[in-house]
Amino acid sequence: MLNLLRKSRDRKALGQKLESQLVARARAPHFFAAWGVPDTVDGRFDMVALHGWLVLERLKAAGMDEAAQDLTDAIFVSFDEALREQGTGDLGLGRRMKAMANAFYGRLAAYSTARGEDEMAAALARNVWRGAAVDSRSRALAAYAGRARAALAAAVVNDGVLDFGPLP
Repeated sequence: MLNLLRKSRDRKALGQKLESQLVARARAPHFFAAWGVPDTVDGRFDMVALHGWLVLERLKAAGMDEAAQDLTDAIFVSFDEALREQGTGDLGLGRRMKAMANAFYGRLAAYSTARGEDEMAAALARNVWRGAAVDSRSRALAAYAGRARAALAAAVVNDGVLDFGPLP
């Protein structure tokens, strides 16, 4: 029984470790200053969703489905905490979390089905810049996502260390 609890605690810790690295990269000032990602709650959410997609895809490719679930749990705990810090009460929290979950999983689906950099740029323009036309910003972010995806694919993620590669 104690081993089961320890395993559960270790899995939760791995999810939190991955989530903190993911959020640190998603909050890099470069995305907001150089590429014009809106420095708003929505813009930060979109960067977490993009990086979440990159990491979840890598974990699933490595056969680490439990770690992917633990990461997803940690991301949603973070969303819950952020909403509470913004003053969302218990009555409105469920509705807001459902909307965030729909948006998060919608972005994961959009990024997963994008074939090539052009489709990824279109998906990013639609989500990050709320339907703006594909431009240099969305193309740069799509190119970054491709490089980050390649860096993560080459990384050994079993130890819980993420390598998104360098920022441009």
